[in-house]
Amino acid sequence: MTESPTSPFLRPAKVVWLTLAGLLVYLVALVILLPAGWLWHWIEPHAGLPDQVRIHQVSGRVWEGEAGIYFNNRPLRVGWRLGMPDVSKLGLPLSFSVESAYSQVEGRLDVSWPGSAKVSAGGLIKVREFEDLIRRSGGAMLEGDVAIERLVLEWRDGAFGDGRGVARWSGGEVTWPMGDGVQSAQFPPMEAVLNAAAGQVSLKVSEQGKDEPVALADIFPDGMLEIQVFKRMVDLAGQSWSGAAQPGDTIFRVRQPLLPGGRQ
Repeated sequence: MTESPTSPFLRPAKVVWLTLAGLLVYLVALVILLPAGWLWHWIEPHAGLPDQVRIHQVSGRVWEGEAGIYFNNRPLRVGWRLGMPDVSKLGLPLSFSVESAYSQVEGRLDVSWPGSAKVSAGGLIKVREFEDLIRRSGGAMLEGDVAIERLVLEWRDGAFGDGRGVARWSGGEVTWPMGDGVQSAQFPPMEAVLNAAAGQVSLKVSEQGKDEPVALADIFPDGMLEIQVFKRMVDLAGQSWSGAAQPGDTIFRVRQPLLPGGRQ
């Protein structure tokens, strides 16, 4: 009888696969066990954060942790938890939460190679908490809370993709600067609806239950922001205006770069 030659247990292909499997296990263990604070200590000098942002008290692991953030000297708490990677889509899901003293937003971020992302979020914003920022920017103060009921927005190929979101406010007193003083009026419940497609994001503000907008904001693919306010806003505020103007007439329009230094 002739003996058949025995094949070696460790063939080159098997060695390669075992090596790759070992590296994968090592990387997963590194992500799970590596302290987030230690990692941030090494990343921080190269992060290039804006002057308004400071990160401190990073705790937990890379896989799941928390960090304290000061934004314009306002304390925030950010938490995160990585999900299981999707190998078929080269994607990584991330659950997150952002909390201030009285407001909270929670959601999920899905990042996929080579450069797409999708965020879904919801939460409650207590407007009074940000009164100082609103006053400094010359904006209007709303009484009560704004509920972000749902927000889904995609980012693909360096531009906004599809998206939709709804935020609602239950109504109440609105105050705004006028000359050297402040004026106020009672507004009905309002809602803001966001739609995004083909690189453009549009936000429509209207009275709840009505389709006609009181204001529109559009972000165009070239990075320009356009805001329109209609006479309906003046009517809701109980302010006088030209008798010839119709509710759907534009009474204010501005177009400017969304970010400082953008093109005009």
